[in-house]
Amino acid sequence: MVEAGRSVLEAAWGRLPNSREATENLGSFTRARIERVITLLVGPGSLILGAQAVFASFGPGDERPGWHLPMVLAVFVPLTAMVIACVAGRFPRLFSGLFAIIYVIALAVWPFATAGGARPVPTEEPWIFYLINVATVATIVAFPLALQIVWTVLTPLLFGFVRLVQAGFDERFFLPVGLDVSFALILGSVVVVLGWTYRSVAANVDETRARAVASYAAAAAAAATEGERVAVAALMHDSVLGALLAAERATTPRERTLAVSMAREALTRLANAEKNPWEGSDEPVDADRLADDLESGAREMGVQLQVARSIDPEAPRVPGRVARALVLAALQAVANAVQHANAQGLAVQLRGRAEPGGVVVRVRDAGDGFDVDQIPEDRLGIRGSILARVTAVGGRTEIESGSNGTTITLEWDSGDRW
Repeated sequence: MVEAGRSVLEAAWGRLPNSREATENLGSFTRARIERVITLLVGPGSLILGAQAVFASFGPGDERPGWHLPMVLAVFVPLTAMVIACVAGRFPRLFSGLFAIIYVIALAVWPFATAGGARPVPTEEPWIFYLINVATVATIVAFPLALQIVWTVLTPLLFGFVRLVQAGFDERFFLPVGLDVSFALILGSVVVVLGWTYRSVAANVDETRARAVASYAAAAAAAATEGERVAVAALMHDSVLGALLAAERATTPRERTLAVSMAREALTRLANAEKNPWEGSDEPVDADRLADDLESGAREMGVQLQVARSIDPEAPRVPGRVARALVLAALQAVANAVQHANAQGLAVQLRGRAEPGGVVVRVRDAGDGFDVDQIPEDRLGIRGSILARVTAVGGRTEIESGSNGTTITLEWDSGDRW
């Protein structure tokens, strides 16, 4: 049963669109796509801000002689690698995290690189300023939420501190540096919140999807189990219990012949149960074929039966499994009539209808009848072998029984699902 449940679950996941992101982790179907979208946004966005910083670095730098080129290379080489990795989708977390760390190191080194250099201007930001939010965006790809918040807060504050150190804590720098830090904090916070929001929504979608698939799998497994139970119950009753009961109750040559044929049928069906538990293909058959199978099945039970046929030429063909289920259910009704009513007034009618398309089988006898509602729970002849079997293929069963006899009507319409 565990294997059946697993196969059902795999079939449920198989209904989802297949792609590399989906098949890598079936439980993170939407999250994988959101992560890819984030990397695709981070790459071009970082490229735009990085280009702005590159243009700013072409002008006179604040660094001392010999420091400008190493600082530029130390920052822009990891940035270029991060952009390429994000666009290509190859190792984006590694290179994004590398850039975020190197940028913070570059900020920490900034006071040493600019000590003794050109005097800064309060209204002109250095080229390294334009990459503050690139470092923040890089953490969205590389780090968990806690580190994203730390980088978003500490990176602008670190820039403000090193900028004031560079300016010797000149009062003229307090306001512009404060504005730059505030802008970086606000923009970085917005970006982090957006990333967290999209990831949360994706996680909720994946969780809901997983619950839905699990529910589907459980329902499908339960339906499969119930179908198997019905099939086994019908098989056991028709093939084994029915044969044993017929043999135990046989007192006349006719009943003994019925018991022998039922025992032979039991052995055949038990031998074929593992190969084909449904006992039939899906190939459609004509309504006449059902009548022929009913007559041959009755002869095997020792009952000479002539099925009264009323078949419309336009009647649709019946799927193979449905035909087999109707024939077996009707034969069980015939066996019940032989066992309990001694085949008094036994008659079988088969009608093939064109409108609505379908087939109707009626089995009548003139026995004493019985109360359908009073059938014991452990008697599967009607419940398992007739009612459940016909219901399993989308058909309907009607039982009318009284002192004048019993009529069992089996009906299947071509519009029914099976």
